[in-house]
Amino acid sequence: MMNITPTVKQLLIINVLFYIGSMIVGEPAYKLLSMYFFESPDFRFWQIFTHMFMHAPLPNIMHIAFNMFALYSFGSALEHFWGGRKFVFFYISCGLGAALLHTVVNYYFFENGINLLVENGYQKVEILKILSEGKFDTKWQELLTPSDFQAFMGAYLGNVVGASGAIYGLLVAFAFMFPNAELALMFIPIPIKAKYFVPGLLLIDLYLGVSGGSLFGGSSGIAHFAHLGGALVGYLMMWYWKKNQFNNHRWN
Repeated sequence: MMNITPTVKQLLIINVLFYIGSMIVGEPAYKLLSMYFFESPDFRFWQIFTHMFMHAPLPNIMHIAFNMFALYSFGSALEHFWGGRKFVFFYISCGLGAALLHTVVNYYFFENGINLLVENGYQKVEILKILSEGKFDTKWQELLTPSDFQAFMGAYLGNVVGASGAIYGLLVAFAFMFPNAELALMFIPIPIKAKYFVPGLLLIDLYLGVSGGSLFGGSSGIAHFAHLGGALVGYLMMWYWKKNQFNNHRWN
């Protein structure tokens, strides 16, 4: 097993400190540091950075545990080849890409709901005022389909936390550099090569993001498009670097 590298170690410490701090401070920490929709009164510009160091509170310990294990496992291998500065640039870029795609998708859902309500006689200013108070008009549920209503409300009132977007970028980079390395999920004990494992994982996220469900039914509460945003930025960066900097090196 590869030893933990310096930058990965620092990122692990920062994430754990954020987690412990948020457990001590409680709801105000999540209000201030998790990422809200940009039209929400709870949105702050620094949240596009701080959200990726926050994780779901207890008892959801597996959220931070899985992300930190993946950061250690894949991040150490990548930092070993890249060095600390390049690694942290890649990691933060993927986290920002996750925030961007998540926000774009939420904007689509929010505007779709707003437009439907405006078509039925509501004013946007009136809708935003009600939402800013953390409320909604029960008549909206009669005008929107259940899925549209859920997406509309979730886009505005929901918040996002976690390093998962950045982690998905690391997964893509790992698959680029070590395509034949064998990986396994806890519920799939058969090792699968990274070049198949990672695309398969992304297809699952895409399906769940579009369908709005989870593998076990119901709403998962997982920001699937944030995962895909981190993966997309990771792919584009790896493609660019491979094309322009590593033409004389084979990654296999």
